[in-house]
Amino acid sequence: MKLLQRSLVARIIASLLAISAMALISIVVTMTVASSSRGDAAAINMAGSLRMNTYQIVAALQRYHQQPDAEHREQVRGLALRFKERLTSTQLVDAMPAADDHVLQDQYRLLLDRWDRELAPQVESAIAGDRVEPAELGATLDGLVAEIDTLVTLLEENSESKIRLLSALQILFLALTAVVVAIALYDIRHNLVAPLRQLVVLAREAAHRNFTHRSHLSGHDELAMLGRTLDTMAQELGTSYADLEQRVSRKKAELERSNRAMQVMHDGSRQLYGGGNDLCASAAPMLRRLEELLEIGPIRLSLHDPVDDRQIPILATHSARRPEYCRDHDCHACLIDPRPLRLGETEQGECLLLPVSVGEVMLGTLEIWYPRGTPLSDSTRRLLNALADQLATAVYLQRRIEEQQQVSLMNERTIIARELHDSLAQSLSYLKMQVARLERMQEKQVPRETQAAVFGELRTGLDSAYRQLRELLTTFRLKLEGPGLQSALNQTTVEFAERMQTPVELEFDVPPHLLNPNEEIHVLQVVREALANIHKHARAHWAGVRVHFANARLQVRVEDDGVGLEDDSSPPMHYGLVIMRDRAETLGGELRLRNRPAGGTLVELSFTPMTARLITRQPEAPIPDSAGAGPDTRRGAASDRAGGDRVALKHNGNRD
Repeated sequence: MKLLQRSLVARIIASLLAISAMALISIVVTMTVASSSRGDAAAINMAGSLRMNTYQIVAALQRYHQQPDAEHREQVRGLALRFKERLTSTQLVDAMPAADDHVLQDQYRLLLDRWDRELAPQVESAIAGDRVEPAELGATLDGLVAEIDTLVTLLEENSESKIRLLSALQILFLALTAVVVAIALYDIRHNLVAPLRQLVVLAREAAHRNFTHRSHLSGHDELAMLGRTLDTMAQELGTSYADLEQRVSRKKAELERSNRAMQVMHDGSRQLYGGGNDLCASAAPMLRRLEELLEIGPIRLSLHDPVDDRQIPILATHSARRPEYCRDHDCHACLIDPRPLRLGETEQGECLLLPVSVGEVMLGTLEIWYPRGTPLSDSTRRLLNALADQLATAVYLQRRIEEQQQVSLMNERTIIARELHDSLAQSLSYLKMQVARLERMQEKQVPRETQAAVFGELRTGLDSAYRQLRELLTTFRLKLEGPGLQSALNQTTVEFAERMQTPVELEFDVPPHLLNPNEEIHVLQVVREALANIHKHARAHWAGVRVHFANARLQVRVEDDGVGLEDDSSPPMHYGLVIMRDRAETLGGELRLRNRPAGGTLVELSFTPMTARLITRQPEAPIPDSAGAGPDTRRGAASDRAGGDRVALKHNGNRD
C-alpha cells in the first residue's frame, strides 16, 4: 500500500494488471461455463426423443396385440431396447450435474426407476404373451411421458441457468473493469494530468522569465516530487536571475560611468595639452567631474622637486584655500567647490597613492581618497591609472615646453649676438682701429692730406656699419606668416622685388623641419646678401632663388641676368662676399661665385644640414606617444645650442 501511495507508476501498473486480470478471469469463466454447457442441447434432444420412443412402444404393443406375430414382437423388443439405450446414453448421462442431490439427478433416477419397474415389465409381459390391460398401460405411459417432460424441462432450465450465470459473470466483470478504469482515470486525471498541466505552466512561466510561479503539488508520488523540485529550482533560478540582473545593471552602470569618465578625460586632454602653463585651470574641472562620476574624492596632485627632493602640492579639489605654491592668484580653479574638505581628516576615507611618472622619471604623486568600505573596482583603478599617466604626460610636456622655450630664447640670443659680432661688431672694431690710427696721426701732427684718407676710410666704415645695422634690423623684424625658412624667403623675395622693381622668383623644395634655427638664419642671410649685391651692382631685370635638398645636401642658388663679374673670383676686399664665405664655412659647406653661361651672376651655397634628425644620438628618457613631443625635440635643442656655440667660436678665431 505504501508503494501505491508513493508511486504513480505503481498505481497505473496495478490498474492495468487488475483490468488484465479481470479480463483473463472473465475469459476463463466464460470458457468454463461454455464448456459445461456443451451437450445440453443434445441431452434435451435425447430426452425429447424418449417421449417419442414411448409412444412408438405403445403403438407397437397395440399392433402386436392385434397381430401377435414374431415381426411385431421383434419390433416391440427393438423399440424397448432403443428406449433403454437412449435413457442410459452418454449424451443424457453426461448432461446430468455431478452433484447427487441435484434435481436433475433425482428426476433421472426417478425416470430410470419407473422404466425399470413399470413400463419395462409390462413390455416384457406383453412380449411374453401375457395379457396387458390397455388402461393400465395407458396410465403407465402417461406417467412416464410426464416424467420425461419433467426431465426435459429440468434440462432446459439447467442450460438456461448456465447462460444466465455467464451473463451475470460478464456483467460483473464488466462492472469491475469499469470501476477499475474509473479509479485509474480519476487517479490519472488528478495525479498525472493536473500536475503535468501545472508543471507545463511552470515551465512556460520560467521560459518567460517569471520565476515567481509555483506548482504547489502535494503528495508523495513522482510528479509531486518533481513539482517540489521544480518549485525549488524556480526559486533558486529567480534568485540567481535577480542577482545576475543586479550584477548586469551594476556592470552596465559601471561601463556607462567609465565611458563618461573616458569622455571627460578625453575632453580634458585637449585642455591639458593645449592649456599652456595653466595646469590648475585645465586639470581641476576634469578632476571634479571625475569625482562626481566615480564617487571619489578629494584628489590632490603633488609634483616632485628634484632640487629639494620633496613633494610640492600643486592642485587639490574640495580645497578650502589655494595651494601654498600657487603661481596665479587670479585663478580660482581650486576654490570654486561649495563643499571644501580637508584631505586625510575624513574618518571613513581611504587613500590610493598613484605615481605620476614618465618612464623612469618620477614627476610627482596623485592622492585619491574614497569612502572606506567601498573598494574601487578594477575599471575605476584602470581609469585612475590612465588619469595619472595623462597628468604625467601633461606635466612632462609642460616642462619640455618650458625647457624648449628657454633653449629657443638662448638660441635666439646666441644668433643675435653672433650676427652682431659677425657684422656690426667687426665694423665697429675696424672703426675703433681707424680712430686710434687717426689719434696717433694727430699726435704726430701728420699733414691734413694724409689724415684725409683716414677720414675717408672712417666714412666708408660708418656707411658700411649703418648698412649692416639696417640689414640686421630688417632681418630680425621679419614677420613670418608661417613657420620655417620658406616663409622668411617669401618675404625676402617680395621685399627685394619691390626694391629692384624686377621679378624675383622663388623655388623651394626642402622637407619640413630639416634645418635648425642657426642654419636657417645663415641661409637667409646669404640669400639676402646675394640679393642686395644684385640690387646694388648687377643692373638685372630678373633674379631667382632656388633652395633644393638632394643627396643629403642643401643647395642654395641665387642668380640674375645682370652684367655679371669680370671673372669668376671675388673682387678684393669685398666685405659682403667675405661674410657670405664665412657663413658657408660655419655651416660646413662651400660657397661658389661665377658667371652664368646665359649672362649674369650665380651664387651657389652647398652644405649638409647637421640637425638632430640626421645625427644619431643615444636615446634619452622616453615619453608616451600621445605627448606630441619626444627626445628628438630635446636633442634638436641641444644640437642648436651646440651649433650656435661652434659658430661663435669659429668667428672668434677668424675675426678677433
